[in-house]
Amino acid sequence: MNEAAARRVLLVRAFELQPASEVWSDADRAWATHAAAQVEGERAADDAFIARRAALACERLAERDRRVPRLLASVEWPAWIGWVVPVLAFALGAAADSIGAGKQVNLLAPPLLALLAWNLAVYLAILVRGAWGLVDGRARGLGPVARLFGRLAHVTGAAPRRAGKVAAQFVADWMQASSGLAAARLGRVLHASAATFALGALAALYLRGLAFEYRAGWESTFLGAESVQRILGAVLGPASALTGIDLPDLQGYERLRFSAGGGQLAAPWLHLYAVTIGLVVVAPRLLLAIGDRWLEARLAARFPLPLGEPYFRALLAVLRAEPLTIRVAPYGLTLAPQATLHLNALLMQAFGAATAVAIAPTTAFGGEDDIDAAAVAGGAALLAVLMPLTATPEDENHGAFIDRLKAAAGAARVVLIVDESAFRRQFGADSSRLAERRALWRSFAAGHGVPMIAVDLDQPPAATAREALQRALDRTLAP
Repeated sequence: MNEAAARRVLLVRAFELQPASEVWSDADRAWATHAAAQVEGERAADDAFIARRAALACERLAERDRRVPRLLASVEWPAWIGWVVPVLAFALGAAADSIGAGKQVNLLAPPLLALLAWNLAVYLAILVRGAWGLVDGRARGLGPVARLFGRLAHVTGAAPRRAGKVAAQFVADWMQASSGLAAARLGRVLHASAATFALGALAALYLRGLAFEYRAGWESTFLGAESVQRILGAVLGPASALTGIDLPDLQGYERLRFSAGGGQLAAPWLHLYAVTIGLVVVAPRLLLAIGDRWLEARLAARFPLPLGEPYFRALLAVLRAEPLTIRVAPYGLTLAPQATLHLNALLMQAFGAATAVAIAPTTAFGGEDDIDAAAVAGGAALLAVLMPLTATPEDENHGAFIDRLKAAAGAARVVLIVDESAFRRQFGADSSRLAERRALWRSFAAGHGVPMIAVDLDQPPAATAREALQRALDRTLAP
């Protein structure tokens, strides 16, 4: 799907990850799914069905909540940045003193030399970050300069105030999902601005040269003529070869000392610096900007939204009439019949009525080494490990059980569900004690790389528990 469709999808998901309300109820969710299936057909592509459902949902939401169009607009990329910032960069380059104070051009220390050094450092940083991305397999992200520029340029802050959890969820989801696209856009603008800054500096340099006589030379406390010859030969040698403007010999550099005279007319040196900047700054930056523009267009047309997340899989399961298989693996507790009913209801509410739930035999505490992990996992799409809050999590037992099931689960997702019903019966609903034990289990789950939710299986599942389960899984699924 394209960028606009992805924005609508993530906004609808933000509404649906919150408890049902007057704005968007369970009946509305079912209507959107049914209507999209009717329009697109049962054989529709996954992205087409999800996009159509979001479009229909946004139309209904916009009729009930005036925030919806403003929320969608708040994360749109402001196209004017793409030309305003490069134009400002050109003006800044033209206004800068590109050759230093006075009418003498010190060939060793002009701002133009610093401009070359800065751009070479940027290219090195790009190469290092690109190589590191290939090593660790991560997608391209934003560098520190791009992140700072993005905060200033992007209009996510224009989201309506007091919009609540939906707006916060939507903006956070969009910034995460669109990081690659944002990196391409910011890269395009920054590369184009670097090129126009250099062009502005060169334009001003030649315009000043029409009205003033600049003389070129050098002076240094530590360097001699031979060192200066090597340095300028390395920097300006390619431009000399292209333009046919010869660099002086050793005696010529000796005569260029300001202490030995007034230098020489700066025009040939300015031409050499202009060609060098064109080769080192303008041409590479424009090529990088073109590359980022191509990537931007590609990502905007085919937005990489991860449709493997449980939220999307549950929607697609309804379209395909295919049950989502969930395997529950209890450890250190035995499910009562009523708790089993409440657990099944929680999973079906979170992932749809077509969800197929199977409960594996209970593994006793300390029996993690004796299980057939593959049989316990059961080849399900989602593996829910169930443990009691009354227990103190131990890596050598609870952790070993989770790690073995994760290894056997393959591509299936694993979630830890902690039942706090026995803890509440034993200690009451003491909020501080309950919160302390939840935090202990949450830290344990994070250490083993699984999302966790705590539920009270003595009670029917609340909407908050359903949403918490969906959010926990959605946050851990990679594209």
